[in-house]
Amino acid sequence: MSDLHTTPLNALHRELGAKMVPFAGYDMPVQFKPGVMKEHLHCRAEAGLFDVSHMGQVIVRHEGGVAAAARAMEALVPVNVLGLGEMRQRYAFFTNDNGGIMDDLMIANRGDHLFVVVNAACKEQDIAHMRANLAGCDVEEITNRALLALQGPKAEDVLETLVPGVVAMRFMDVDITPSDWGELWISRSGYTGEDGYEISVPAERARALAEVLLAHDAVAPIGLGARDSLRLEAGLCLYGHDIDTTTSPVEARLTWAIQKVRRNGGDREGGFPGAGRILTELQDGASRARVGLRPEGRAPMREGTELFAEAEGGTPIGRVTSGAFGPTIEAPMSMGYVPTNLSEPGTRLFGEVRGKRQPVEVTELPFTPANFKR
Repeated sequence: MSDLHTTPLNALHRELGAKMVPFAGYDMPVQFKPGVMKEHLHCRAEAGLFDVSHMGQVIVRHEGGVAAAARAMEALVPVNVLGLGEMRQRYAFFTNDNGGIMDDLMIANRGDHLFVVVNAACKEQDIAHMRANLAGCDVEEITNRALLALQGPKAEDVLETLVPGVVAMRFMDVDITPSDWGELWISRSGYTGEDGYEISVPAERARALAEVLLAHDAVAPIGLGARDSLRLEAGLCLYGHDIDTTTSPVEARLTWAIQKVRRNGGDREGGFPGAGRILTELQDGASRARVGLRPEGRAPMREGTELFAEAEGGTPIGRVTSGAFGPTIEAPMSMGYVPTNLSEPGTRLFGEVRGKRQPVEVTELPFTPANFKR
């Protein structure tokens, strides 16, 4: 355990009875006393508090201002960063020269600089990548702040009592505001499919803020287990599982994140790693696609399950990349990759579980509708 990093909320997690596990080099809570199922349903019905302090927080500055920083960033991502409005954020991904995804991330325009949040498992690589390739930029890793996520339909009411004004924020708005817990960096976003906020707070005040939030009857602590089932119901990708360096954004059906200005014929077409493959796939289609999958029965088809076109014989045509039981939908759910010609909803496939092929149907994503405040 001594080799693991800890977050500022580690002691609080233990006091709350969390089961702790290693995750991305950190000692993290996988579940609390109620268990994954109840935590998941609580977040859907009320509000859940997640510790996401293991993620990387980064500030990118350029002496030419935020527009110059945005232009530099566009050399690494196929996203319209230059057109991002002030105090707004956007989902993005670093791509490699082969058009694969190196990591997915959030980029915010905070007036005179960019604020970037990257995945915990990739943050050292991502920060090195930005420092090596963002021409003229200063890349500062923020190490003295924690990151909390308050998610669920009652998140708005709870946070408004502590930080007046957050109710007016729209989905993907960001704000910097003073508070009783120091300066808070807030975004109206999250990884559950629910309305909610992510809150960067000075590390020394993180526990105090978490305790005040948890004092609300509507708020419960939520671990990594329910975080995973929530994001899977919401049809959201987990890096290293549903997307990786071998997966293009088109295969992953993340093309909604590539704005027109960066596509074929756009004013800033291409100019990012792997543009040749990605722009070609945008025009002509990819050979495979990420899909939702609904197994028959009650047993989930987990990551690694091979998929077949027929009940007997033949070779695998795809693979499950995420799978769990969905507490909200009261059924098993999976995501995976299949040939594009087998990706239409309603297509019947078979997953091989413990040597036996079980029926599974291709379905639309998400499994449960998003409740973002537009």
